[in-house]
Amino acid sequence: MTSKSAAAAARATVYGYPRQGHNRELKKAIEGYWKGRVTADALRSTAAELRRNTWRQLAAAGVHEVPTGDFSYYDHVLDTTVMVGAIPERHRDAVDADALDGYFAMARGTQDVAPLEMTKWFDTNYHYLVPELGPDTVFTANTAKQVAELTEALGLGLTARPVLVGPVTYLLLAKPAPGAPADFEPLTLLDRLLPVYAEVLADLRAAGAEWAQLDEPALVQDRTPAELNAAERAYRDLGALTDRPKLLVASYFDRLGDALPVLAKAPVEGLALDFTEAAAANLEALAAAGGLPGKRLVAGVVNGRNIWINDLQKSLSTLGTLLGLADRVDVAASCSLLHVPLDAAAERDIDPQILRWLAFAKQKTAEIVTLAKGLAQGTDAVTGELSANRADLASRAGSPITNDPAVRARAAAVTDADARRSQPYAERAAAQRAGLGLPLLPTTTIGSFPQTAELRVARADLRTGRIDTAGYEERIRTEIQEVISFQEKTGIDVLVHGEPERNDMVQYFAEQLTGYLATQHGWVQSYGTRYVRPPVLAGDISRPEPMTVRWTTYAQSLTDRPVKGMLTGPVTMLAWSFVRDDQPLGDTARQVALALRDEVNDLETAGTSVIQVDEPALRETLPLRAADRPAYLAWATEAFRLSTSGVRPDTQIHTHMCYAEFGDIVQAIDDLDADVISLEAARSHMQVARELASHGYPREAGPGVYDIHSPRVPSAEEAAGLLRTGLKAIPAERLWVNPDCGLKTRGWPETRASLENLVAAARTVRGELPAT
Repeated sequence: MTSKSAAAAARATVYGYPRQGHNRELKKAIEGYWKGRVTADALRSTAAELRRNTWRQLAAAGVHEVPTGDFSYYDHVLDTTVMVGAIPERHRDAVDADALDGYFAMARGTQDVAPLEMTKWFDTNYHYLVPELGPDTVFTANTAKQVAELTEALGLGLTARPVLVGPVTYLLLAKPAPGAPADFEPLTLLDRLLPVYAEVLADLRAAGAEWAQLDEPALVQDRTPAELNAAERAYRDLGALTDRPKLLVASYFDRLGDALPVLAKAPVEGLALDFTEAAAANLEALAAAGGLPGKRLVAGVVNGRNIWINDLQKSLSTLGTLLGLADRVDVAASCSLLHVPLDAAAERDIDPQILRWLAFAKQKTAEIVTLAKGLAQGTDAVTGELSANRADLASRAGSPITNDPAVRARAAAVTDADARRSQPYAERAAAQRAGLGLPLLPTTTIGSFPQTAELRVARADLRTGRIDTAGYEERIRTEIQEVISFQEKTGIDVLVHGEPERNDMVQYFAEQLTGYLATQHGWVQSYGTRYVRPPVLAGDISRPEPMTVRWTTYAQSLTDRPVKGMLTGPVTMLAWSFVRDDQPLGDTARQVALALRDEVNDLETAGTSVIQVDEPALRETLPLRAADRPAYLAWATEAFRLSTSGVRPDTQIHTHMCYAEFGDIVQAIDDLDADVISLEAARSHMQVARELASHGYPREAGPGVYDIHSPRVPSAEEAAGLLRTGLKAIPAERLWVNPDCGLKTRGWPETRASLENLVAAARTVRGELPAT
């Protein structure tokens, strides 16, 4: 096929779409089901209506091929676990008794049965449920969900493409099941898994699928020859099937590298590649591989992870280059649009000119359709769109929001000494222990306490004017008093004020910093029914006035025990925002770090002796390719130290990280030079404690003993058992006792019981320690 005919064939598509609905109808229905207020049939009806609405909207916008199977009640990797029958033994009875309740039990756990481990989906802030596999795992196909959703879409008269997590990525994301050998490699199950995928594909073909998409994002990471051979074998075998749809193998989030020629040579009909941040590398590799003669290429030229408008002319140029490399070139976003909000037009409080810089899922869909039209019919067919796009890009580039000379001058003046504590850790630790007077195995929490319905109502009432500021602040004072009183009575050693005034750990600060914009409806799924509204980091950052000092010092006035100041670190402020893409991330991180440095110093001046600067996104933002990591970790760790290094030696700096694989960044954790770090560890059975010990981590650490992402209450003995495991890796004088993460999403009854058990466990294990 000539380039001209390839252009004429260009179509628009997407790999996935936000699931929640415009008013988060899915969240409300699921949580209502959990509480017994919504029936299973009503929940299924809500879900079906949301799917139909999404497909119809996409088709009406000009998308030629809608995705199916990307919808989920909780997580698409968990859906894959169900599809291949890899149900953990401890959940089989629940799944057999009621498939829906068993599904949620795997995701959330029950009082008696632990959930699946949860961690970050590559370098995004989306969390997936980790498959548990072992030598005895038996896979069986369950295609009910995938076939039903395809049938729904086809019934609407639409062209639909089922989307599945690919078999190689599924196995590479898995971990050894409890009881399996620690060195068990789930990828060794590939030959056992492929026949199940063959059955799934056959069922989809029988249901009417012309194409099926198999997502293999794990192949954009560094992969061993054995792993690449597994990918080659998987798609050789699947491609050889006769009873299947055409196969589109999709990758995203980075360059494919050595995996690209493997997939290009595979007997599949199409590849989908990321041509945004990885554009140059994937273009060069595709050309070096000889292109995709006779195959379909889906080009992800619209960024599916950020919210800035596309440079349409630049994308059309990229698409034009690709025309000679494939039989057919279609246009898409770089990944599923799951990672962006639904519709920027719903934002009424953002300046209309600035709003034109933003593209949420609906606007990105329009960009994809415009690009497909321009590729198929020529630029004359999209002249108006290109002209408006050029004006919007120029408006952003020339805005004073994006260039504050004072902020840039301060950042340029930073020296290496600004990012170093004045004394080494050993000297700081002695001063801190003398000043704080804490027992062995000190107890604390991560920061937030339950955000009750009353608090949410008070915040809404303040926004709508039903109460004034004085009434709202009185409610906050009352909540802080209750949180401090509870912690004192429970026996917690280092207290927190509970953060009742904070809507979100990033948004709260973003609303008080220059250069940030807040959305009203920019909800994005983080995990399950947990949705966040990432703020928009649009310009240069500074802190006009203190952000946390008032409430922290008020809490400290209520108790003689130390109260931690609580801040969100610079990397997390970037990672959990939609960050500007018009300057290097390191430059933006330095600006945020300097604003936080001012806050840390003000907290210390106000008498706060323990200050926690959370960096849960440090691992999440780690580049997927090892070659890109040193540069990232250099600016990321410098930004944290710049935030925290202006304090006295006797001020104890904490940090916190959760729900990520920490083994890859233990040296970076060390380089932060925090005095204490708290980490998620309950679901992973203290794995991180062993990783810190193997590294020789010299400072204090609190691997979590209470999994706060499950409603179950851990017993005192369960927490004590985890502590004893932690003590095998970290000596008692350096071990803290804390939950995995903040308690914002938990209810008060389970929080009280769990923290009382946590403190009891600490006391029990303290009593078992040898006398000193």
